[in-house]
Amino acid sequence: MNAESHHRRIAIGFVWVSLFVLVGKLAGAAKEMAIAWRYGISGTVDAYVFIFNLVNWPVSVWFSVLTVVLVPLIARVRRDQPAALPRFAGELLGFSLVAGLALAVLFSAAVLWMGGHGGGLKGQAATEAAHMVVPLSAMLPLGLVISVISAWTMALGHHRNTLLEAVPSLVLLCILMLPQGVLPNALVWGSVGGCALHAISLAWPMWRSGAIAAPVLSFSASGWRYFWGGIGIMVLGQAFSSLTSIVDQFFAATLGEGAISTLSYANRLTTLILGLGAMAISRSTLPVFSELGGERGAEVHAMAWRWAWIMFGVGAAGFVLAWLLAPWGVKLLFERGAFGPDDTAAVVDAFRYLGLQVPFYFASLVLIAYFSALRKYKIVAASGVANMAVKAVLLYLFAPSYGLSGVCLSTVIMYAISFGLFLFLFMQERPGRAQPSV
Repeated sequence: MNAESHHRRIAIGFVWVSLFVLVGKLAGAAKEMAIAWRYGISGTVDAYVFIFNLVNWPVSVWFSVLTVVLVPLIARVRRDQPAALPRFAGELLGFSLVAGLALAVLFSAAVLWMGGHGGGLKGQAATEAAHMVVPLSAMLPLGLVISVISAWTMALGHHRNTLLEAVPSLVLLCILMLPQGVLPNALVWGSVGGCALHAISLAWPMWRSGAIAAPVLSFSASGWRYFWGGIGIMVLGQAFSSLTSIVDQFFAATLGEGAISTLSYANRLTTLILGLGAMAISRSTLPVFSELGGERGAEVHAMAWRWAWIMFGVGAAGFVLAWLLAPWGVKLLFERGAFGPDDTAAVVDAFRYLGLQVPFYFASLVLIAYFSALRKYKIVAASGVANMAVKAVLLYLFAPSYGLSGVCLSTVIMYAISFGLFLFLFMQERPGRAQPSV
């Protein structure tokens, strides 16, 4: 297969995944519109976002690690021992389920303790968060299982997992559109119900086709040998990298009621752009890069260089468009019910700052896929640790003086520095020789 055919595979995969991501993001936007209409910028949304993001942190770490580690691993096992894959999937599901249940208990206890000792939220938001934490913790085991099945589906070359990511948003949207009082704690139970239905919709077709086995508590599959070789360092890196959003909301909590809500709405809009490109980029480039591997290093290196700059240009164009349309977009999406003009102005300001990260983020994802395909996990993990260190310094410098704008600006500078470091390391590569595994 020649280089142009691989470029074509990436391009076709990017288009299809982008379409599926767009469906999911439109569902997410509709859900955010419903939240804004019913709750506006308030202590209720502060509490929900605060707890939801804390719950989602280990889930996002697990999914990021699985995406990077599983895709190259499964490509390798499919060549050597294809019959062993379903068993390995069942064992990985069993491990994720048990780990998720343990994390749910620890998380609930930790958040309740933190609230009782004056940490995190204050006032109404703190009271509501205490009532939300236990039911929302059910999303931890569900989320870890969803991560395994989604990454497995992607590794097998399918994209329906991307389309099914719209399920949680659609379920929550339907719940929020019910008359008030029909279902107490609609935000909470709509989120948990959407997560459960998402898990079922992903697992059923995979189980019926024999691609995965039922969850089992065992570590006998041969795939674990390769899995443990890459996961440790990746968990560390992804934990630090994704911790930046958690640190942001803790800083925002000190800025008064409504700051977390404002940051959340702006982040949701930014995610419409980032998610559309991010999942499409990683899910179209990583399988191709992994298939070629280190045996055709020069070809993969040239391909990654080309697509990194293509995605930088796409991201820059997306930022300009988002900047121009921000006031109209925020007003159209959110300004109704409890969400007023002042709220629109605050979200637009935060969103415009956050949008500056898009070109750096898009281009970095291509380089991350390149290093991951060559199993250079230490580079990817080190970038996560570096991002957290840079973020902490930037928050200390900007947040006290510039408030929420400073929090947003720290994210932009962090991703710009990260892209610069990835680019430097990429240019030090010597393509054409097999890359050692880490």
